[in-house]
Amino acid sequence: MTAHQELPELDPVIHAQARLRVVAALNTLGGGDELAFPALKELLGMTAGNLSVHLSKLEDAGYVRITKTHRGRTPVTYVSLTKRGRLAFEDYTKAIRALLDASGGIT
Repeated sequence: MTAHQELPELDPVIHAQARLRVVAALNTLGGGDELAFPALKELLGMTAGNLSVHLSKLEDAGYVRITKTHRGRTPVTYVSLTKRGRLAFEDYTKAIRALLDASGGIT
């Protein structure tokens, strides 16, 4: 990167630590796979309220899909990363790498 090139922008929706952790965790599942809300909550060590707030922001951006259904009579909520969310995460990781490269950081 030359001195006159601009540094890449970081997606503010993903850049928040909690949302970055959510997107990264869902990205490891692969395309179209979903995780039950309690399992995601436990995996990330987040409270239900905190996770819900961050999932809402990610859903508003079109990065996650929230599916509410029932398993028997028990309500269950599933969370999955959308194609748009997966692409946004890929762009975000490329931008982080570019920033690190520009600063002489880890390659």
